[in-house]
Amino acid sequence: MTTAHVRAHGGRAERNGRAWKLVWPDGENQENVMFTPRDAAAVPPAKYLGLKDFRIRRLMTQLPPFLPGQPTPILWLPDLPEEVRGFWSLWKIAIYTTDRSWNRQRVIPLFLHDDGRCLLPTARYIWDQLLSGTGGELRGYLKGSEAIGAYERLREAIERQGRAVYEELVRVHREFLNREREKGTYAFEVRRKAIMWLGLPAVRAYRLAKLEEEENEWREQLEKKAEVMPELVPLLVVRVRGGSR
Repeated sequence: MTTAHVRAHGGRAERNGRAWKLVWPDGENQENVMFTPRDAAAVPPAKYLGLKDFRIRRLMTQLPPFLPGQPTPILWLPDLPEEVRGFWSLWKIAIYTTDRSWNRQRVIPLFLHDDGRCLLPTARYIWDQLLSGTGGELRGYLKGSEAIGAYERLREAIERQGRAVYEELVRVHREFLNREREKGTYAFEVRRKAIMWLGLPAVRAYRLAKLEEEENEWREQLEKKAEVMPELVPLLVVRVRGGSR
């Protein structure tokens, strides 16, 4: 996925042994990168390129949403055990203030086994494989009611599994509001004290009135920032099969 994106946008992705050399479309070079922590640990000079890298996060947020019911790729991954069969998906969980002045988002993978289990390590492993664009083979597509049913099951699973991520985003927003409130309250108090030192009563009264108007407007804006809207967006859905051919 990463290598295909780089090439599609005018960059270069070259395999050098087990590692990759990437030349991003803006000209930045990254050498000795790998897409799985295990591979990077096995080759000390190599660097693991995952979701902590801002370029990978940006790539994910630029993906168009996956539409419920659209054909679902069937991917064979020979490195996975035969018993690993299910649906892998990638989701964006986000919250926005109603005025769109503040937002935070997370991109998380989910693997739902055919037996109903959500397997986080498997989700991450498949994610690493897709990032590198190696090791898998497309075996067709699921369509119609089968694809719709798979999406509905994944949606139910991510609503459960993603709750902790959503709550973390809400906590980050709450901390942001507290900081904004404290900074604003302090700034207005400092300005109010400075105005009180003015000698002419008429000038002082005028300045205090203007400050009060400005503070009221600031409080109204802060109230708007206190209201957030959640967003849950499917980015990718793939049917995964492991084992030999």
